[in-house]
Amino acid sequence: MAMATRAGTRRRGRREPMSRVDTAWLRMERPTNPMMITGVLMFAEPMSLDRLKRVVKERFLSYRRFRQKAVVSSAGAQWETDLNFNLDWHVQHAALPGRGDKRALERFVSQLASSPLNHDRPLWQFHLVECYDGGGSALVARIHHSYADGIALVQVLLSLTDTKPDAEDGEELSRTWLKQQHAGVARRVGAVDRYVKLGSKVVEKGLEMYRDPTLAGVLAKEGGEIARELLNALALSDDPPSLLRGRLGVSKRVAWAEPLDLEEVKAVGRACDCTVNDVLMATAAGALRSYMIERGDNVDGLTLRATVPVNLRPLEHARKLGNHFGLVFLDLPVGEGNPIRRLERVAQCMEELKRSRQAIVAYGLLAALGMAPASMQGLALELFSRKATAVATNVPGPQQPLYLAGCMLREMMFWVPQTGSIGVGISILSYNNRVHFGLIADGRLIPDPDAVIRRFGAEFEKLLYLSLMGNWDTRLDAEAAEALMPAAN
Repeated sequence: MAMATRAGTRRRGRREPMSRVDTAWLRMERPTNPMMITGVLMFAEPMSLDRLKRVVKERFLSYRRFRQKAVVSSAGAQWETDLNFNLDWHVQHAALPGRGDKRALERFVSQLASSPLNHDRPLWQFHLVECYDGGGSALVARIHHSYADGIALVQVLLSLTDTKPDAEDGEELSRTWLKQQHAGVARRVGAVDRYVKLGSKVVEKGLEMYRDPTLAGVLAKEGGEIARELLNALALSDDPPSLLRGRLGVSKRVAWAEPLDLEEVKAVGRACDCTVNDVLMATAAGALRSYMIERGDNVDGLTLRATVPVNLRPLEHARKLGNHFGLVFLDLPVGEGNPIRRLERVAQCMEELKRSRQAIVAYGLLAALGMAPASMQGLALELFSRKATAVATNVPGPQQPLYLAGCMLREMMFWVPQTGSIGVGISILSYNNRVHFGLIADGRLIPDPDAVIRRFGAEFEKLLYLSLMGNWDTRLDAEAAEALMPAAN
């Protein structure tokens, strides 16, 4: 009997426990929202499939986790080594119909973003597209969120690249672009443990705890700041109705914009005394506003929320897999017609979020939900997803040209999955001194994402125009912008 058990273990493959937060993301999978991060990398030259496979084998598979598949048993979720691992299944050749242009690639990526990965295998796949855009190539990557967060997976994909086309095997890209943003909050002694415990208390009481008058007393023992953040997160109102919310289908649509010049974005930030991220999120809010107005939606006074991932991973752990991020709710003032006032509101909200502990509260709740019954996680997911309309991510990349398998990386974009009833995702990625915007949306909500994407450039031009027309000796504010605007928006 013992020999049979050992033989079964060998056939099954080695197993390792999955972290609570990774388990939560594994169990969030829905037909309407597959839990995978989708990326597309575009190259100026045709790429060799054999050379790509060598790079994947030597670098990507140096992470043992990518040879493992996710399994769920009575003991919880675990990582199991795939004894039948086949690289040819995970790295495949693909071709686009017709002219193989950007629109054809967007349709192909949309199909892949709508198709769940096979849970009988390790949950990742690369698709090499030949003859893209007049002789180049493209690489579409799909990796399940349970392996790692978007910040870590972008670093993993970039670790496949080199700084010159003929780099020697094993030569790695310097990670000088990584920042220590928000990592300090995760290092506070006992901080994560305290938030996980608080999240567990909320989950145990069925997420009705925030309506319980005894909650304040319970949380007071854990610390006033923690109590306030948890109450604020749970008590947020549902996002208002709009055409960007509704019943989801199973078809995703993706599109990406012509890149912006990073130096111009920085110039607007300096003129308005705000960050590059503030400028980009205000630009996104303006693009959504313009699209909603064209579709006949009433946006007067409307503010939507976006859930924004905040990195809690220390810099020295940048290459480690797993999910190490929290979430904050950022206001998108789509009802504000003045571009500068819209930027001011985004910057003010972002500044308040930086001073809060909202991100690590969300991390603690996710960890607690990873151990809760699946039905309880479903209730929690629905409760939190009603509080936002979109997911928004902004990842800084290296500001130098990169090469993968000998080919120059021209452009890249990625999209993180949406959760629960959220059907819109905004992605921002800077690379080689340019800023790339991408949108993914449920096909029922935004059947024409390109109609949103093409507005990003126009909305940024408004901010740039107002910045150039302002008095550079003083900070440009909304009142000054009002005087400079040629007509009411």
